[in-house]
Amino acid sequence: MGLDARIRPVGVTEAGDMAIPSDPGVAGWYRFGPAPGSDRGSSVLVGHVDGDTGALGEFASLYDVRPGDRVEVRRAGAEPAGYRVTARSTVAKDALPSSAFRRSGPPVLTLITCAPPFLPEEGGYQANLIVTAEPVTG
Repeated sequence: MGLDARIRPVGVTEAGDMAIPSDPGVAGWYRFGPAPGSDRGSSVLVGHVDGDTGALGEFASLYDVRPGDRVEVRRAGAEPAGYRVTARSTVAKDALPSSAFRRSGPPVLTLITCAPPFLPEEGGYQANLIVTAEPVTG
């Protein structure tokens, strides 16, 4: 897929939104949910499509991801966690489904980034691209 970002834990902002690393080359793992490779719940990774300079970030690669593509999350001290993309959707920035952050149920990897339209006068990107992937073995 071409996405190769370092991952660091993130929490929430003072406004209650999920924090996103400012560096578009770094992904944030939502530390209040399951970690990638967990046996239940949604492991959320988030990153920017681009930076203030306009240079593309690692998560811009999500625009090219399609169902069936493989995703691998390398983890310190553990085997990589492998996933297969099952769905992708675009939602309004303020309409991220709560299910993306669930802590129970079948395990999934949820990757989130910004999506067009980009309206500078309204704060930037107005939507999010959500990519969902299920664990695979082997």
